[in-house]
Amino acid sequence: MTLPVEVAENIREVFDERGERWLADLPAMIERRCADWGLEVIGEPFGGGTHSWVAPVRRADGSVAVLKIPVIDAENLGEAAGLFCYQGDGAARLYEFDPETHALLLEWARPGAPLLRQPGFPSLEGRPENGEKIELACRLYRRLRRAPTGIPAGYPALPTAAGMVREWVEMFTDPEPAVAQVLPAALRDRALAWCPRLAVPDGPLLVVNRDTHLGNIVAAEREPWLLIDPKAYLGEAAFDAGFLVMIQVQSDPVPEHARAVVARTAKALDVDPERARGWAFMRAMEEIVWAVEDEEPADLTLHLAVATALA
Repeated sequence: MTLPVEVAENIREVFDERGERWLADLPAMIERRCADWGLEVIGEPFGGGTHSWVAPVRRADGSVAVLKIPVIDAENLGEAAGLFCYQGDGAARLYEFDPETHALLLEWARPGAPLLRQPGFPSLEGRPENGEKIELACRLYRRLRRAPTGIPAGYPALPTAAGMVREWVEMFTDPEPAVAQVLPAALRDRALAWCPRLAVPDGPLLVVNRDTHLGNIVAAEREPWLLIDPKAYLGEAAFDAGFLVMIQVQSDPVPEHARAVVARTAKALDVDPERARGWAFMRAMEEIVWAVEDEEPADLTLHLAVATALA
């Protein structure tokens, strides 16, 4: 019932006192879920995460699954609702959800090798040798988009893309002094021009994804590839392009590469290229703010170059 050291350290750093309380409560949460759902922990927790305790378990019927207990934040709040809407169609199946602890009992996607391993920033998605993997991911994200129907009572509501836009308006209307010091006026003006455009959805509201990197698409037995750990949101289809385009531009953050990435990713996702560019630009702008807050000068330089290329 231990956590990988890097996960525990991240939870302490990101969530402060709430994180300490969650860490203290974790053993009891695991024991309660195992008792209520008839589970036995059969292996060490999985590494590689940042916000969750995740471990393999055996169910009462002898089948295996994964028990996941996350620290909830704005980004992962919609995971349970998203997985419910997917119903295992291209994503790991959700067997059980506990509204009190936000624990999830999930299909164990094995062998679980990611479509592309993530080294952090700069990401590898934009390299030419990963083009076919991007195409595969785009086909899967198109398949996963759907109307949010039948979500049971007790599930947190899907966070909205419109809510993200409202946060960006606040973020860039009156930026923190440290951000204002490094953010060119032209990028700030462009961000404030994009926000009202993105606040009005282009098409129906669908289950879409905030964190569309290829590390969350893993090899499985039931299907060749399944999505895990979705950061599900409610928004227009082009929202899916935001993070995926932004991280591809990182491999060569110049306007020519950015234009090529936007064009081919928008085509593969079947979305409007200009909307895809807008979402990607705003995700890069968001990363600039986070890099300042986290005191990451190398990341700050990268995100400034990406935002400039997308602008």
